[in-house]
Amino acid sequence: MPVLNRVAELYDEITAWRRDIHAHPELGYDEHRTSAFVAERLREFGCDEVVTGIGNTGVVGVIKGEKNVSNGNLKMIGLRADMDALPIEEATSLPYASKNKGFMHACGHDGHTAMLLGAARYLAETRNFAGTAVLIFQPAEEVGTGAQAMIKDGLMDRFDMEQVYGMHNLPGLPIGAFGIRQGPVMAATDGIEITIEGRGGHPGTPHKCIDAMLAGAQLITALQQIVAQNVDPLESAAISFHEFHSGTTQRVIPQTAELRGSMRALTPEVLQLVKKRIAEVVAGIAQTTGAKIDLKIEGSNAVVFNHPVPTELAMNVAKDVAGEHNVVETPPILGGEDFSDLAQDRPGAFIWCGNGDSAGLHHAAYDFNDQAVLYGTSFWVKLVENTLAD
Repeated sequence: MPVLNRVAELYDEITAWRRDIHAHPELGYDEHRTSAFVAERLREFGCDEVVTGIGNTGVVGVIKGEKNVSNGNLKMIGLRADMDALPIEEATSLPYASKNKGFMHACGHDGHTAMLLGAARYLAETRNFAGTAVLIFQPAEEVGTGAQAMIKDGLMDRFDMEQVYGMHNLPGLPIGAFGIRQGPVMAATDGIEITIEGRGGHPGTPHKCIDAMLAGAQLITALQQIVAQNVDPLESAAISFHEFHSGTTQRVIPQTAELRGSMRALTPEVLQLVKKRIAEVVAGIAQTTGAKIDLKIEGSNAVVFNHPVPTELAMNVAKDVAGEHNVVETPPILGGEDFSDLAQDRPGAFIWCGNGDSAGLHHAAYDFNDQAVLYGTSFWVKLVENTLAD
């Protein structure tokens, strides 16, 4: 049976929650309405404990099963959903489109939250499992610090989870399908900030100036060569720049420039190599141009790594829900995810849930496919019931 009957009965309600959250997107650590909505639902469901304010706006719901835990079996697992939106102007014209100008749920966190709420309702009603399910509603995934903020606020100490699981929708993967793999799933990501101090002046006397914009352009071009020339072609890495600010008028060579971007890799060794080469290239451009260049590389997320035992458990549950032919091994991607912090603290697994033929993640036309609710919610329920067995 691919979808649980009770989940199908709850579909309209879960979809309504999802669309309400979609219409009221909030950025990381500002998810006050969303957090209150989640906490209110969890209390309505009769969770044994509802804790708010973990990691600023994080919420945790605790549901205890009614079966006895046998010796050697797992006693407590964590299920995590993210709640925050992105600073993107929505371009969908949907009836439930964002009411908050400049913000939208362009990554499906509205769907993730709604699916975990649906699972919470089912599990609180049935309690057909042994041990304890800890439902983690996390803030600030897009910022990359929400998981760590919850950990610092005692998430793992207070709720002694033996395993932790995360799920994310994936455009292009069919509805009703799941994707998972053991080992690296998503990349370690670091932020890059470069500040260039040149010497501004008149375009008619460029020999008296140090053009910060030109230095910035050379940097962008030169840094791209690191992946092509220094990283083993059988490994994975990426460097990209997302912001370039320089100059304020047409007839002045700019004195300063600022670049912001990111670097990504699937292993710590490659990440360290890329960091080293970035510093060397920056120093070389500074010497060549005469500009003063300040480089900052700030760590954001570690590699999302799926541990063997939780991965096998999640894969078997996905096959139970969707059928073996609908569970595929997905290749790793270079997107980042701070679920990595949770999975570094406890053995964990991260699974993809198909979103069908939708716009891509972080696109202004993206929308979470409500049909995925049936499969994602059923997965969460069966994961608890199968993993926390008596």
